Parts: sequence; C-alpha cells; structure tokens
Amino acid sequence: MIQFKKFLFPGKRVVMSALMIAVLYACVHDPFPVTAPPTEVNPGNTYGGTTPNCVYQGVCFESSVLPIFVSACAKSGCHDANTSTDYNLSTYNTIIRKGITPGNASTSKLYRVLSLSGEDQMPPAPNAQLTTAQKDSIAKWINQGARNTVKCNCSCDTTQFTYAKTIAPIMTNYCVGCHNPASAGGNYTLNTYAGVKATVTASRLIGSITQISGYSPMPKGGKLSDCQIKQIKKWVAAGALNN
Repeated sequence: MIQFKKFLFPGKRVVMSALMIAVLYACVHDPFPVTAPPTEVNPGNTYGGTTPNCVYQGVCFESSVLPIFVSACAKSGCHDANTSTDYNLSTYNTIIRKGITPGNASTSKLYRVLSLSGEDQMPPAPNAQLTTAQKDSIAKWINQGARNTVKCNCSCDTTQFTYAKTIAPIMTNYCVGCHNPASAGGNYTLNTYAGVKATVTASRLIGSITQISGYSPMPKGGKLSDCQIKQIKKWVAAGALNN
C-alpha cells in the first residue's frame, strides 16, 4: 500500500505520495538561470536545406547536439516532456530557455553540470556518462551561439560505413543513452560492438532504425537521417564487421 507523507506550509497542508516524491527527486538539479527567449537567441536560421550543398560549417544542433540530449537526458523520470516541469531537454526551445549563455559554454550551467560528479552529475549515475567528444560538441555549439541549426549534416558520406568510424559514433550519440549496461532498453546494450552485433543477429536493428511496423522505433523522439540509415544498412549487408 502506498504510504503518504504530509508537509505543512504556511496557510496550507499539502499531501504527497512517496511515489511522487521519488519521481520529483529522481533528477533534481539546482535551478538553472533563465536565458533569453529562443526567438531572441536564434531567429530560425536553417542551413543546407534539402540539397547536399551545405554552407554551415559549425556544429549542427539537429544532428549533433539534440540527439545527445534526447538519448542521454530526455528520458522518462528525468528530463522528458512528460516528467520534467522544470527542465525539458527534448526540443531546442526547451533546451535553450535555461542554463545556457549563447557564445560562452564556460558560464553555461547546462554544460558545466556535464562534468560534475556525485549527486550533481548529469546524466546521473549509474546511467552512461557523456563522452568527451559529446561534451565537446555541446561546448562548441554553445560557443558558436547555441543556434537552432538544422538540415546541416554535411559530413555524412554513404561510402563510409565502418563500425569504428561510422556505426559506433551513431550508436553513441543516438542510442547509448537508453541502451547501456545500467539501462538496457529492450535488453540490448549498444555501447559495444558485441551489443550492436546482437541486434543485427536478432534482426532488430534495421527494423527499429527504419521505424517500420512491429519494431520499437529508434531513436526515441526522432529518426536517423536517410544517409545514416543507409550507412547502417550497408554495414549490415557487408557482414556487420568489427572494422
């Protein structure tokens, strides 16, 4: 049976369940300072359009930064739209509104908490921590103005599909946040070659990333680019080698 605790405040009595308390404090951080409204930080620039001739050479928010936050932070019980009333890390508008100083990562609390330890670290233990490369991408994006840059994934090349240089980075940025030893979604871990190969052997990987009926769509809250899907398909067709 759920136990209830009562908390007294001046002029009112508030009743909260232990379950609610656990959810509220699962991913609690000190308050983040509010930044300028998203429309003031970025007027809505789009780079690359639908053609492969990209003109933006900075860090692309849509393909390099948002997937990190969605995979590692915007999960149920933490910073997703359904759980967090304080800090939702699932969209540009909600990410930019607090804790970021555009042009200065070193003074942006959202970036600084990524390197903390103990109870303050984010993502919290025992979840997979961000890699140095992921933290660097976030820092560069903030230093470049924290803009909502989209359709600017200029570096994707379908002729490149080795595990080490192509497949592993995709898994790290888009999937490991939900598929790691501490939180193995679907009982699959994708932080190692063996774990990724297991999804290929079970005929689950391609169905999930193409998000066809009967498969759990991956990544949650979005979809890999056509180029990235083609890279993974080519890698699988070539034998899913640890190359």
